[in-house]
Amino acid sequence: MTSRKDYRKENKQGSKFLIIGGVVAIVAIAAGVFGYNAYKREQAAAYARNQKQIAFNKTHFNPNVSIYGVKVGKLTVSQATKKVLAKAKNKLVYKDGKITSVRDTKLTTISQNTVESYFKKQYTQLPTTKVYSYKNMSLSAGKNKLKKVAAASVAYNVGGKTFNLSAKDYLTQVSYYSGSLHYDNVSKLTAKLEAMDKEVKTLGKSYKFKTPAGSTITVTNQSYGWGIWTASAKSAILKAYENGTKTIDGKNHIYGEGYTTQGLGYGKSNNGLGNSYVVVSIASQDMWIVVNGKVAVTVSDVVTGTENKGDNATPKGVWYIMYKEEGATLKGQNDDGSSYASKVSYWMPFTLSGCGLHDASWRTDWSSTAYLEGGSHGCVNIRPSEIKSVWNAVKVHMPVIVY
Repeated sequence: MTSRKDYRKENKQGSKFLIIGGVVAIVAIAAGVFGYNAYKREQAAAYARNQKQIAFNKTHFNPNVSIYGVKVGKLTVSQATKKVLAKAKNKLVYKDGKITSVRDTKLTTISQNTVESYFKKQYTQLPTTKVYSYKNMSLSAGKNKLKKVAAASVAYNVGGKTFNLSAKDYLTQVSYYSGSLHYDNVSKLTAKLEAMDKEVKTLGKSYKFKTPAGSTITVTNQSYGWGIWTASAKSAILKAYENGTKTIDGKNHIYGEGYTTQGLGYGKSNNGLGNSYVVVSIASQDMWIVVNGKVAVTVSDVVTGTENKGDNATPKGVWYIMYKEEGATLKGQNDDGSSYASKVSYWMPFTLSGCGLHDASWRTDWSSTAYLEGGSHGCVNIRPSEIKSVWNAVKVHMPVIVY
C-alpha cells in the first residue's frame, strides 16, 4: 500500500512531466510559427525577385543573345540597336580570290524594328540561359552569291570569234551590301572588252573591194560598220556571272556611228557590206547601185564635191544612207560666206556633215570634169531625170562606197 509520502512524491513527478511536456509543446508551436513565418517571408522574397526579373525581362534581352555576331544580353532594344550599329559587320568584299566581312560606317546595318522583332522571338517571362543567335541572313545569302560569281565563266561570241571570260581573271573587287552585288573594280574586264573591240570591230577597218567597174581597190569604213558596245557588253557579262548564263551573243551589244548608233553590217558577207550597196567613183564620176549582187542602176554623169578649192570634196570611204526625205531644202554656206537654200525633190544623206545623194535641177554642167572646179558642196548631184530610179533602188542603211 502506497504511503501518503510516496503518493505526494509521484504526484510531483507527474506535474514535472506535464510542465516539461507543456514547455516542449509551446516551444514546438513557437518553432512552427517561426518556421512558417520564415517560409512565408522566403516565399514573399522569391515572389518579389520573380516579379523584378519578370519586369526586367519585359524590356531586356535574355543573357545569352547575340545579333549579327554582337552580344546584346541584358540590353534593351534601344541599347542593343546602338551596339549592333556600332560593331556588327555589314558588308562583304571579294578581293584577290578571298571573301571577307567588313564594317562600313556609311551603311545602316539594322533597324530598331528588326531588333524589336528579335526581342519578341527570344522573350521569356523569366531569364533563361538558352543561347539565341540571330545572323545577318542577307550577308549569308551574299556570301553564296559572291562565291557563285567568283567561280563563273562565260563564252562571249562576237564577230565570228569566241572569248572565254572567267570571272576570277577579270573581277578585281566586288562588294555585297544592302541586298545586292556592287562591282567596285572591273577595270580588267573593261580593258579586255576594249581589246576585243579592237580585234573584231569593223568601224575604221580597211579591206579590199571589187568595184562594179571591175577594179579592186582598198576602202575604209567610216560611219559604216560596228564595234563592241563596251558598257552594254560589260553589263551583260556581269549579269551572266550572277545568273549562271554560259554564253552571250555579242550581236546584241554592238554600236554604230553617225546618224544611227546601232551597228551596221554585223554578220554580213563581203566584209560586212552584204550584196546591196551604192558605189561612187570620183575619178570617173560614175555611180552604181548594186541590189542582191547585181547592178540595178547605173548613173554615168554624176557630179561630186568640188576637188580643187575649199573643203567641198566628197569624202571617201564607206558610209551609209542615214534616211530618205522627199521635198527637202538643203541649207549651207558658199565659199564666199554667203548662204544658200536649195530645194530638192529627193534627199538621201550619208554623212553627218551634210553630204548625200540628191537631184540638182539648177546644175547645167554635167561634164565628167565639172567636179574639179565647179562641183557641189560635197554631195553627189544627180540629174532630175535619173533621180527617181536612184530613189527607188536605195534603202535606208545601205552602204555607200565612195572612192
